[in-house]
Amino acid sequence: MPIPKQLAFLGAGNMAEALLRGLLSARLFEPGDLSCSDVRPDRLAALRQTYGVRTYSSNAEAAAQAQTVVLAVKPQVVPQVLADVREQVTADTLLLSIAAGVPSTVIIGALPHPPRLVRIMPNTPALVQEGASALCVCGSATRDDLETARAIFEAVGRVVVVPEPLLDAVTGLSGSGPAYVFVLIEALADAGVKMGLARDVAQLLAAQTVRGAATMVRDTGQHPAALKDTVTSPGGTTIAGLHALERAGFRAALYDAVEAATRRAQALGGR
Repeated sequence: MPIPKQLAFLGAGNMAEALLRGLLSARLFEPGDLSCSDVRPDRLAALRQTYGVRTYSSNAEAAAQAQTVVLAVKPQVVPQVLADVREQVTADTLLLSIAAGVPSTVIIGALPHPPRLVRIMPNTPALVQEGASALCVCGSATRDDLETARAIFEAVGRVVVVPEPLLDAVTGLSGSGPAYVFVLIEALADAGVKMGLARDVAQLLAAQTVRGAATMVRDTGQHPAALKDTVTSPGGTTIAGLHALERAGFRAALYDAVEAATRRAQALGGR
């Protein structure tokens, strides 16, 4: 599977920086092979100094240099950015879009020469190379294009492939999910403080507990319920805590959170 020689990011936010860092750490690219465009000169200067990548204030100029272009801007500015690069992004371009909620029909319809498009929904733990990304092939994109996108996003975490209609559900689960987990960690730490633990101790214990439990689910392949049962002894402390969670509607609250975020992603995409 060939890796593109030149890769350009339209937008230089946190996710673009996470990918830059991951790609350079994995040695998939050299700094001179990567470029970014953004409207913020200070942001471009910081990326240039930190990573040695090329930077542009013009989206068109950045796109003109690359075989593969990452659309890494907020959904609200996608139409303007696509207008900027309508002559540079062609049928020979592999376009990777991480713009949440913006469907392939909108992206392809905005360009006179529709590119090979792969949509991706990553999440913020990509900043520490522990991301979860879902990919879908759109339009004329090929299996090789999918594998190129997979290699790029595996540099910052784990990757799954889903049909495009399910990307909004991915947004509701793993895209927004880190925020749910941060609230969980905060609440666990607060509870530890309430029970007498020092704040730094409680926060470390909460964060490490979530990390450890997540690693067990991911690496053992066991169902979470089976792993839960290994912690839950008859008449013990854990079953008492689980009973309190069930009584408070913990599961239902998570169902509602994922559904609400999914519906919002659909609304942002005009669906």
